[in-house]
Amino acid sequence: MASVDQEKLDYILTLLKNIEYGSVLITIHDGQITQIDHTEKNRFAITKKQPVSKK
Repeated sequence: MASVDQEKLDYILTLLKNIEYGSVLITIHDGQITQIDHTEKNRFAITKKQPVSKK
């Protein structure tokens, strides 16, 4: 297993601590982290529309 520098670990941990819904993708080439992508999803409560009364 290759060693991971502290800067990359700190970055990954920060992403994980701050994400509520989503994903973190870590790309590795030749045993080294080359890219980190994160996607955060924002969820909103669904509210039902009130029927419009006809007058």
